[in-house]
Amino acid sequence: MDRSPRPHVRWWPAALIVAVVAVRLAFVWLGEAPHTQARVVPSLKIAVLTFAALLLWALLFSRLPGRVRWTILLVVLVAAAGLRAAIRVTGVTGDAVPIVEWRWKAVDYEDPVASAATSGDGLDPRDYPQFYGPRRDATLAGPRLARDWTANPPVELWRRQVGEGWSSFAVAGTAAVTQEQRGGREMVVRYELATGRQVWAHADRTGLETTVGGRGPRATPTIAGGRVHALGATGILNALDLATGRPAWSRNLVEEYGVTLADYGMPSSPLLVDDLVVVQLARAERSLVAHRRSDGEPVWRAGAGAGSYSTPALVTLGGVRQIVVVNQGSVAGHAPETGELLWREQWPVPGEKITPPLALSHDRLLVSAGYGAGSRLLRLAPADGGGGLRVEEIWRSPRLKSKFASMVLHGGTVYGLDDGVLTALDPETGERRWKSGRYGHGQIVLVGDLLLIQTEKGGVALVEANPDEHRELAHLAALDGKTWNPPALAGNYLLVRNNRAAACYRLAVE
Repeated sequence: MDRSPRPHVRWWPAALIVAVVAVRLAFVWLGEAPHTQARVVPSLKIAVLTFAALLLWALLFSRLPGRVRWTILLVVLVAAAGLRAAIRVTGVTGDAVPIVEWRWKAVDYEDPVASAATSGDGLDPRDYPQFYGPRRDATLAGPRLARDWTANPPVELWRRQVGEGWSSFAVAGTAAVTQEQRGGREMVVRYELATGRQVWAHADRTGLETTVGGRGPRATPTIAGGRVHALGATGILNALDLATGRPAWSRNLVEEYGVTLADYGMPSSPLLVDDLVVVQLARAERSLVAHRRSDGEPVWRAGAGAGSYSTPALVTLGGVRQIVVVNQGSVAGHAPETGELLWREQWPVPGEKITPPLALSHDRLLVSAGYGAGSRLLRLAPADGGGGLRVEEIWRSPRLKSKFASMVLHGGTVYGLDDGVLTALDPETGERRWKSGRYGHGQIVLVGDLLLIQTEKGGVALVEANPDEHRELAHLAALDGKTWNPPALAGNYLLVRNNRAAACYRLAVE
């Protein structure tokens, strides 16, 4: 009988693989990178390749006993099948880290209930009727919030499960309206502000699901004139009665304009301008479209290149009232009545553009984007000869890379999230005054001289808008889990939500 010795296990290839991976990861995490995602994505690829290399080594080149190799293969196959059956990727964080959950985790919703509204058709200064508030700039003059949440803690009025999506709340009177996705239905839902009771829900049998962006609507409804205007992630633009939720009209913009649905859907919150409702079609050429508010009929279509995932803003710059929109490769201004292009400034930087533009004065416009793009300050003035507008770049800076959070201006300082870290910027020069406080890729609302910061992990921070230093006054564990949804503040009612839950807090005022 042949009793020749069994070959020794060949360990050195595995050791070499581990050593190479360690060096590569050190290079990724210790070297220069324009943003955190530029480190996370390569690391994930390295992890997958490392697992594959070690598996090939174990099965083909290790000289392990045949029974051991078959056992390794069986364990890997069973584990892969089990993980596939048990967990799913529901999206990623703002830094592209995958988020996983159990597949059997279910969410229960209340059935839609129709009832008449007790109030809410008329808007008053305490309302928060659209994306980023009354002026669409994430800035409120009041109320004067209490600064000490230990002595005057926020009072939770209600908490409930909601459908998936990244919409915020629009508030008018007692009506708090948001957008959700429940199973295969995309919803516009009205809740009662003070109780969280569902008043009505309008459903379209459609939905969006992407591995990176998750599920559900991205845009926030706009309330005006007793109607709710909402753009779903799949391109359905609805005008609904605020009291009952019944449709006044509905348009499928993807079919109507023959465009391809973008990777992350349609995120443009409807902008109401006079008798028009204006939205941007993400990634479509001639992406800016206007429909008549009364019946939904198309009025004009315009554009200056492929659209982005940003939302248009109505501002007056250089003495001209205009709709400003950030496109994939440019920033442009359009005449509200006709869509005519008034000016365009090229901005060909890689990565998605999501943060809306911010007017700093009568002639200055700040734009910012993540993925290493940074910020630019533009000055607009009447063109020589009296026709159109001319654009001049005042500065560009890498010191504020707002991925999708709002930027706000207070007391001559711009506040924003630079790749997830709160930053105070000098708008005259683009130089940083300070950078501190890791809030992740969340959102900001300026209330008087205070910043309400919705953190990416779900908490809400109260921060002083101080040009000299970062001073956090209080922190509230409002939600749990990834929160990209902007908060809404109607009076002293703070509404927060993410893709699973919503809550309402009453904040103390001075």
